[in-house]
Amino acid sequence: MKRLCLVLTLLSVVCAAQAKTEFGKLDGAAFRIEVPYNWNRGLVIYYHGYSAENHGVVFDEKKPLDPRLAVLAKAGYAVIQSGYSQGGWAVEQAIPETESLRRYFIEKYDKPQETYVAGASMGGLLTVMTIERSPEAYAGGLDLCGAAEDTPSLFTRGFDLRVLFDYYFPSVLPDPAKVPVDYEMSEELEKKVTALLDSKPEAASALRRIGGLHNNKDLVGDLLFLTWVLKDIERRAGGNPFDNRSTIYTGTPTDNALNDGVKRYAADAGALAYLQRYYSPTGHLTRPVLAIHTTYDPLVPPSVPSNYSLLARTAGAGDFFVVQYVKHDGHCNITPEEIERGFKEVRQWAEKGTMPSAGAMQ
Repeated sequence: MKRLCLVLTLLSVVCAAQAKTEFGKLDGAAFRIEVPYNWNRGLVIYYHGYSAENHGVVFDEKKPLDPRLAVLAKAGYAVIQSGYSQGGWAVEQAIPETESLRRYFIEKYDKPQETYVAGASMGGLLTVMTIERSPEAYAGGLDLCGAAEDTPSLFTRGFDLRVLFDYYFPSVLPDPAKVPVDYEMSEELEKKVTALLDSKPEAASALRRIGGLHNNKDLVGDLLFLTWVLKDIERRAGGNPFDNRSTIYTGTPTDNALNDGVKRYAADAGALAYLQRYYSPTGHLTRPVLAIHTTYDPLVPPSVPSNYSLLARTAGAGDFFVVQYVKHDGHCNITPEEIERGFKEVRQWAEKGTMPSAGAMQ
């Protein structure tokens, strides 16, 4: 018995010695590679979401793998992440830099037997984008709370919310079409906007209703964050890509007065084309993709994956896209256990053709 225990201990040491975490930089982007001790020769490429920083994500070498990603490694898959060379709406950078990291992994660790792609929020859009444009290397995808919508529509909702806020509360936040480069989100600004909304409950109620938001806290968070995003988009696109001259705003007790009084903007030439390029989904899937979304998401509404499902069906790829929902509030509030379940279902779908059930995650 002692001898058997000794053998098992030695085997455990050998297996543990095969586990590896690598940090580095490639093409100006930081990266993290996690190879588990029980590596099954499979690989998951993970796209992170929007980062409200000017620089890309830098991985802390002292921190263990995020629990939401640890379940992927637990299943025996290596997990690789690029931090992208830029922060913000880095769709333009994320795809080629992550592809470079995938090739680096193959050169150093050997070609995987199967590769999946996953991502959250902006990373969910990147997941869909990868399967649409470069499916050859992938068995399937896992879209978590993904912003898988054409970017002009996605951000026009935020632009409109800012325009309407300015109608009720003028000169509080920067002009949404010309956000200054020194704009910063701050606790002081958050308190100021919260107090203003609390002082005009009818106006706050109208804004929440139009934005599909449950409370003032989420409304304030969206307003400040979206202003940051607009600054980022305007810098990337070379101007304001949003045009509300033909928009008819509805959903308030005083729609006529609102439409008469709201400020109108014309888009700058060429700026819209940038948003369309990065990115407008096509729905053309040839690999299975499972989307998991919360039933209430203040940033990326549940209508986004629902609309992509329609887009996929219109493109003749409806059998490659399934949406499941989890009963949580919040953006990307999906538990590690739910991600583990979703990843298992994607693998079964890709390997055995067992299509997951749409609707509530069981």
